[in-house]
Amino acid sequence: LFPASFPPLSRPFSAPFPASSCSVFASGICLFKHPKPSLPKPPGRLLAADSSKLGSVMLKTLLSSGAALSLAVGGYAYAAMWPASQMFGRTIIAGADPNEFALTYDDGPNDPHTYRLLDLLARHQVRATFFVIGRFVRQRPEIARAIAAGGHLIGNHTMTHPLLVLRSPAEARRELAGCNAAIEDALGQPVRFFRPPHGGRRPDVLRAARELGLSPVMWNAMGYDWRPVAAQQIVAHVEEGIATNRRRGAGSNILLHDGGQAGIGQDRAATVEATALLLEKYAGRARFVTPDVWAFRAPGKA
Repeated sequence: LFPASFPPLSRPFSAPFPASSCSVFASGICLFKHPKPSLPKPPGRLLAADSSKLGSVMLKTLLSSGAALSLAVGGYAYAAMWPASQMFGRTIIAGADPNEFALTYDDGPNDPHTYRLLDLLARHQVRATFFVIGRFVRQRPEIARAIAAGGHLIGNHTMTHPLLVLRSPAEARRELAGCNAAIEDALGQPVRFFRPPHGGRRPDVLRAARELGLSPVMWNAMGYDWRPVAAQQIVAHVEEGIATNRRRGAGSNILLHDGGQAGIGQDRAATVEATALLLEKYAGRARFVTPDVWAFRAPGKA
C-alpha cells in the first residue's frame, strides 16, 4: 500500500485519529496530495433516465474515491504516528513479561527536575532511560554526564524536537546526527537508541537512524505529564496503560517527561512526585529495566 518513503506532510485534514504523546492529531493532518477522481464524461444530450443513471455512477465514484483516500490517509497516519505500529519498520516497544517496567523520560536535560529524578532513582536503585534533546545537552552537558554517571541509559530525542514526518529526509537526518554529536561530545561514548518526537517516523527516518547506529524505541504506557496535571493523575494514566499491557501479556514501556521542548526550566515537579509514587507502589512487584534489555533478546520476545 505504501512506497518506501514519503514526502513531508502538507495539507489540513479533519478526520479524527488517536492522539500520540503530544496530541499531534489535535488539529489533524493530511498526509499526501491526491488526484481528483475520474468521472464518466456525459454525451451531448441525455434522456432523463440516462441522466439519473449517470448521477448515480458519479456519486458512487466519488464515494469510493473518498473511502479509498480516507483508508490510505488513516493507514499512513497509523503507520507514521501510532506508537505500536510496526508498518514502517521494527521498533522496540516492550518485552513479553508483564512484570517488567521501563521508566523513560523525554525532553531533558532539565534543571532542576532531572537532578531530582536522579536522586530519587538512586535511592530506589532503579535504572531509567532519558531521551535527551541535543540543544539542551549543548547547554547543560554536566546534566547529561550526571545521567550517565548514575548508570542510566541515554537516548537521542533529536536536536530541536521537530515532528520528523513534517521534515525532509535531509533535515530529519541532520536532527538525528546533530543530537548524536551533542551526546557523544558530552559523554565520550556512542548513542545506540532514539525516540522520535511525538512518535513520528517515516521509512526514511528509520533508515537514517539505522545508518547512524540507532534503534528506535516507542512506548505503550504514558502519564500525559506534558499537561499541567497532578501527580496522582499521572500515576492513574500510567496504571491504565500497565493494566492494558498486562491483559495483553506484555511489559510496560512508560513515557514520562523530565523536561519540555520549549526550553530548560520547565516545571516537572509533578512527574518527580509521580515517579516516587510508582516506585513505592511497585517496589518488589515489578522489575525496572531499560529498553536495551528488550532490544537484545531473541526476536519474538521483544
